[in-house]
Amino acid sequence: MAKEDIFKKLVAHCKEYGFVFQSSEIYDGLGAVYDYGQLGVELKNNIKKYWWDSMVKLHENVVGLDSAIFMHPTIWKASGHVDAFSDPLIDNKDSKKRYRADVLIEEQLAKIEGKIDKEITKAKKRFGDSFDEQQFRETNPRVLANKTKFEELHTRFAKALNDGDLDELKQIIIDQAIVCPVSGSRNWTDVRQFNLMFSTEMGATAEGASTIYLRPETAQGIFVNYLNVQKTGRMKIPFGIAQIGKAFRNEIVARQFIFRMREFEQMEMQFFVRPGTELDWFGKWKETRMKWHKALGFGDENYRFHEHEKLAHYANAAVDVEYKFPFGFKEVEGIHSRTDFDLSQHEEYSGKKIRYFDPELNESYVPYVVETSIGVDRMFLQVISAAYSEEQLEKDTRIVLKIPAALAPIKLAVLPLVKKDGLPEIARQIINNLKFDFNCQYDEKDSIGKRYRRQDAIGTPFCVTVDHQTIEDNTVTIRYRDTMAQKRVAIEKLENIIGEKVNFKELFGKL
Repeated sequence: MAKEDIFKKLVAHCKEYGFVFQSSEIYDGLGAVYDYGQLGVELKNNIKKYWWDSMVKLHENVVGLDSAIFMHPTIWKASGHVDAFSDPLIDNKDSKKRYRADVLIEEQLAKIEGKIDKEITKAKKRFGDSFDEQQFRETNPRVLANKTKFEELHTRFAKALNDGDLDELKQIIIDQAIVCPVSGSRNWTDVRQFNLMFSTEMGATAEGASTIYLRPETAQGIFVNYLNVQKTGRMKIPFGIAQIGKAFRNEIVARQFIFRMREFEQMEMQFFVRPGTELDWFGKWKETRMKWHKALGFGDENYRFHEHEKLAHYANAAVDVEYKFPFGFKEVEGIHSRTDFDLSQHEEYSGKKIRYFDPELNESYVPYVVETSIGVDRMFLQVISAAYSEEQLEKDTRIVLKIPAALAPIKLAVLPLVKKDGLPEIARQIINNLKFDFNCQYDEKDSIGKRYRRQDAIGTPFCVTVDHQTIEDNTVTIRYRDTMAQKRVAIEKLENIIGEKVNFKELFGKL
């Protein structure tokens, strides 16, 4: 099945089963804004818990914060967002569609990579077990030619980004014969910068109102509270401050479902360190965060690091964790060494000292910062993309979401075999006993097979069937989602059996 078709099915599946809805849908929707449905909000909350507990519970020197969305407008001047928070945009004159110039070029690079992968896949089928991929990469003329194209384009693209050369970005698009996906034409405007911040006004009257911004990131709320947390918490460097919260960006090119939205949620941790040690900590957090992703069991080969072509104005090192979505490898998390830029800027603009006295060095300094920043919505899409599976069985095809049990929206479905003979009452009693520990669902409609399929489609790891034998010996049939295996167990053992599998300890043990 084509990757584009898989992605369309994912989007449809999210709507059909109550994971994600288009915002304001009855009014024809609002572009690039989405609502999370009854199952989506459960999965989203579980993802946030996995991140939060892995940061705050597992690290004695990381604490939490919840800062306001509205902040003093000078904060965004100090951080550089007013002057530098922009994307290079280009319009196609025929379709009137607007695109990010850097994304168009990145997609061209991905196409060249795709050609290399296609040659390798064909060769694997041709040569079978005797295939030597490394030798093929180093000797095949077509692979070598595409590799040269990739490297030349990559070098030119990176230089243009780092130089801020908008004319060169347009020239690359022209030289690469990149066409508009809608019109198919190459009739492009010049590239120009577009600031992404949403602005609004705060004040009782129009004359007395002041312009403020919806925060485009959650990090600045951490930086301006650095001293508050450090002093009240008696924190010693190195230490971190973690936060989950909404952010807003006026994305002109918002697409790929919830991958790029105008209102989104971030999970960020700013780790404050002694100057000169930041790159060591950068390396440590880089490895720690990759472990966190791989612990979910979606295949190590589906993750990779991507070094930034252009460093942000505040960074001296930056890398992305990328996951292989149906539309290719894309960023899900960024790890950045932000130096002392943010704290120094806020010290200058506020006129207040933002220093740390280091008793070991007997001196005060502005700490350096290592940041880990992950989008909740992208993580949600990653989990759904990785979990979605269509399995061909003897008589039909089953659609199953193989979501890790700890993240699954519903942990347990209890199904009475028939709606009589006291079986529904027993099923209800099982739920009453377990609902304080697990998110449970009761289902008595349709055949047991159809009910299993419904639970497979929403990712429920366990189904418990109550039948007439239950009345005799107090046992039930437990069915495992991934294998469809069934086992007879005593009702009193359900809590331990399920609890062992859905507990976050299993994931944390891999970190």
